[in-house]
Parts: sequence; structure tokens; C-alpha cells
Amino acid sequence: MEHIAAELFTDPGNNAVVRLPPRRFPGVLIQGDSLSVIRTEVAEIMEACDRGDVSEAREAAALLLADLDCLLARYTTALEEHGIARPY
Repeated sequence: MEHIAAELFTDPGNNAVVRLPPRRFPGVLIQGDSLSVIRTEVAEIMEACDRGDVSEAREAAALLLADLDCLLARYTTALEEHGIARPY
């Protein structure tokens, strides 16, 4: 294990915007349990698609998209607050 100094752009929590050296742009650190939840949500969408249940798949996908939109908004806000251009 290597110990390094990282720049923290948001409060820590289930996800945080951090920049690791020597990266130019920050990234999002997602806690393992939160990552597992995202994976489970994607699996549920796949299972609904396999069953042909488009309505359930769409509903689950909409919830996942809303969560990802919130995460992206948090990332974008952190960059703006620190005068960093978006990498996309």
C-alpha cells in the first residue's frame, strides 16, 4: 500500500470529489457499498430486460440515471467552485 496526498474538493461521504497526483482533473471516489448498490441496480435493469419487462427496466433505469445525475452535478459544482474546467 502506498500513502499519497490527495486534494479533497467536497466533504467526504458516500462519494467525494478528489484529485490524485499527478492527475489533471479530479475524479469521484465512490464507497464500496455505494458501488455495490449501483451494480445491483444495473443487474436489476438487465434482469427486467431479459424478462421483457420494459416498464420495470425503464423505471429502474430512470432511478439510476437520477442518482448518476446527482453525482455528476456534485462533481460539476465542485469543479466550478474551484475554478477547474470540466474535462468533457
